[in-house]
Amino acid sequence: MTRKIQTLNSISKKGLARLPEGYTVANDIAAPDAILVRSQLMHDMAIADSVLCIGRAGAGTNNIPVKAMSDKGVVVFNAPGANANAVKELVIAGMLLGTRNLFPALRFVNGLVGDDESLLKQAEAGKKHFVGHELRGSTLGIIGLGAIGSQLAESAIQLGMNVVGYDPEITVDAAWRLPSQVRKATSVDDLVKRADFISLHVPLLPATKDLINAERIKLMKKGAILLNFSREGIVNDRAAFDGLNEGRLHAYVCDFPSNLLRSHPNFVALPHLGASTEEAEENCAIMVAEQVADYLENGNILNAVNFPNISMPRESAYRLAIANANVPNMLGQISTALAGAGLNIHNMVNKSRGDFAFTLVDVESAVPQTLIDQLKTIGGVLRVRYLPA
Repeated sequence: MTRKIQTLNSISKKGLARLPEGYTVANDIAAPDAILVRSQLMHDMAIADSVLCIGRAGAGTNNIPVKAMSDKGVVVFNAPGANANAVKELVIAGMLLGTRNLFPALRFVNGLVGDDESLLKQAEAGKKHFVGHELRGSTLGIIGLGAIGSQLAESAIQLGMNVVGYDPEITVDAAWRLPSQVRKATSVDDLVKRADFISLHVPLLPATKDLINAERIKLMKKGAILLNFSREGIVNDRAAFDGLNEGRLHAYVCDFPSNLLRSHPNFVALPHLGASTEEAEENCAIMVAEQVADYLENGNILNAVNFPNISMPRESAYRLAIANANVPNMLGQISTALAGAGLNIHNMVNKSRGDFAFTLVDVESAVPQTLIDQLKTIGGVLRVRYLPA
């Protein structure tokens, strides 16, 4: 079946090449089956009812109306870990910018005037104002130990740093990836008290809004360096500004400009460069394109932010994929409807995640439109798709 994919940003050609042959891909396309997006804001965008899934070529999905899509049975994918190395490297650069006072030093040199001999003399005389510290032997605190946090921990250890981490919702897979040398903090407060550098790697949620606030900055070691390459809003700008002025923070390095902070000499803001490498863009695009294609063709879900991971090998040419609310007796009602239509179930899988669930059913003969229409009337069913091979 020919599928139509709408792209809202420039998506890596290597990623688009992973879509099956015959797919139509365009920025302006009517009634798309799926949308691939990087950073474009979609909250005020009219999203066609034809859209079955949205693929975010990156980790965060704040630019996508996930709740509204979930209520419609639209699966929202992301690409966790695909940009982890790019962000990790930028965090390390941020640590060096902060601890070696590189940004103030660059401003100082750029402000010098005179001939070359005069410039060298002024530079030599002024360098004493920019004496910094080495990374080796210092302690890095990492809040959020997913793909980025675990890679950062490993690299920091290789640089001779001590690492303490905190993540109350760490997954089993993430725990396995974490180097054994990482020491566990009991809370965010415990971590910020122990670290010379604090790096944030959590999503922006109501629970993480202003995670770093005035109270927590007061708990930090005097001269701590704060790094936020996660999301704007996780650090309270006013608290960071006051912390810099009071000397509690030596530097704040982040990926998000701020009018309040921009004039402070020890504030370094980058233009959201965390995943801005060719390699990361390719990795994210490849991952999300493959996930979207597998969902469109087979109903399988991997790395969705609103529906459970679910996969079932094809053993029949006739498959139903059903997105539904996580309510009692859903499987019973689906099975009853199939039996009433005289269809024998070959295989069936159901998984739930929070308020939502997903069901894959392979049957042994073709599914009539009347049954599909009947399934759509079941209370709690959000979307029904028929996927003949």
